[in-house]
Formats: sequence, C-alpha cells, structure tokens
Amino acid sequence: MKIHPTAIVGPKVELADGIEIGPYAVIDGQVKIGRGTKIGSHVVIEGFTSIGEKCRIFTGAVIGSQSQDLKYKGEKSFVEIGNNNMIREYVTVNSATGEGNTTFIGNNNLIMAYAHVAHNCRVNNGAILANEVTLAGHVKVADKAIIGGVSAVHQFVNIGKLSITGGCSKVVKDIVPFARADGHPTQIYGVNYVGLIRNGFSQEKIDTLKRIFKVLFRSNFNTSQALARIDQEFNNSEECLHLVNFIKNSERGICK
Repeated sequence: MKIHPTAIVGPKVELADGIEIGPYAVIDGQVKIGRGTKIGSHVVIEGFTSIGEKCRIFTGAVIGSQSQDLKYKGEKSFVEIGNNNMIREYVTVNSATGEGNTTFIGNNNLIMAYAHVAHNCRVNNGAILANEVTLAGHVKVADKAIIGGVSAVHQFVNIGKLSITGGCSKVVKDIVPFARADGHPTQIYGVNYVGLIRNGFSQEKIDTLKRIFKVLFRSNFNTSQALARIDQEFNNSEECLHLVNFIKNSERGICK
C-alpha cells in the first residue's frame, strides 16, 4: 500500500492491499476501496461509498458527494462502484436520493474527464462515457453503450446496450439497444454496425436487426403497430425479444 504523506484518510475508511493514494487526496466517511485500486492526486471520496478492485481514479475526481437533487434531505444513501473502472480527471459521481438508495457503476467502464454521474444513476458494465457527458438523475446506461462527448441525458432516460450516441447530443427519450443515435434532439440513424461487429455479432444477426429497425423506424407504423409486426416476423430472435421488451418497458418513450 502506498499513501502519499499529504493525503488524508479518515478513521472509518477501509483499504484493501495494494492501494495507491496520491498527493492531497481526501478520503473520508464510510468508504471501502478494493485491492489494487489507484487514486490520483486531489481526488475526494466521501460518504457511504464502495469502490472495487483495480480501478484507476485520476486527478480531481469527486466521488460520493451528496446528491444535487433538491429532494435530498440528508438521508443515508450510497455510491457503489465495481471493478476495473477507469474514472478520469474531474469526474463527479453523486450519492443517491432516498433512504438506502444507490448510485451504481458496474465493471470495466471508462468514464472520461469532466463527466457527471448524478444521483440514482445506474451504469452497467463496459460502457464508455466520453468527455463532459452529463447524466441527470435516475439515468440507466446498459452494457457496452457508448455516449459521445458533451452529450446531456435527461433524467429517467434509459440508454440501451451496445448503442452509440454521437457527441453533443441532447437525449430526452430512451435510446433503443443496438442503435446508432445522434442529434439535438437525438434521433436514430440505424443499427450500430461497427459496435455489433466488434462484439461478435454475425452478419445474419445484424441483417435481422436492420430489418427490425426498418419496421420500427422507417415504416408508416406507429410504435404499437411496429411492435406487433416485429412480434409476428422476428419473435425467434434473442435480440428481437430484448429490443421489444426494452420498448414495452420504456416510460419516457423512445427516440425515433
């Protein structure tokens, strides 16, 4: 364990083996940090925060600070961060609003400089949030989704797995899985072909998704009619079932 002499570590902090803490870092509160995690200079970690193994947290990041939600009244809430995450310079991650609730970041995520993860967000596994991405409260980012730099995501929006959203996007409705999205406000421009290839999707599966997207976004059907047609034609596809369930469970509606 390497702790710089200028760092401040509170008495209730639990540190596993192999941790490095840089100059002027401040770690206080009910904080737990896993084996092999490296914390850069001037990082602040506070509150009821747990961080897993082999994470890297760079200069000036602030993790576990209280929710900026006006409904927050000082209740006990949490930040939970998994393993192998890269959290770059000046990222902020707020604790949740609501007694016992959690702001969650899973495993193997890359959160680039100046990004913000607000109260009650859930970022699953393998996602990328590029520089200055701002997630409002209660946003959910599914596995291996990518959000381009300087994009803003409205509260309660869901970002589907293996989707990619272009930089400077204004995301006010849900982005369906496997999609390529962009714009202000955001629109769907087709399947995330490159991302699907990189994640081992066969050409047959990609072609099926293209046909589904054509029914969903390029036909004269409304969403309910499109879902009915998709159920009839593609109901043997795992990706189809995931996509249909995502849309049926959408509370804000989907980007078109």
